[in-house]
Amino acid sequence: MENNTNFRRFFGASLTILGVVVVLFALVAFLSDGKPVLGMSVSKGEAAAPFIVGMIFLITGVNLVRES
Repeated sequence: MENNTNFRRFFGASLTILGVVVVLFALVAFLSDGKPVLGMSVSKGEAAAPFIVGMIFLITGVNLVRES
């Protein structure tokens, strides 16, 4: 049982960190006004997809850590 709890905490923390990084990328891409971000040209509309995915990762990771 202890091994499962440690895995959930590790996986939750990993998802939380990944979610924060992806959300920050989406926010920087949204504010860049069409300039390349990390070598990618992302428009304001296209920045919505990584933001949504990042929020899903972030919320899921926080819930995994909180429940373990």
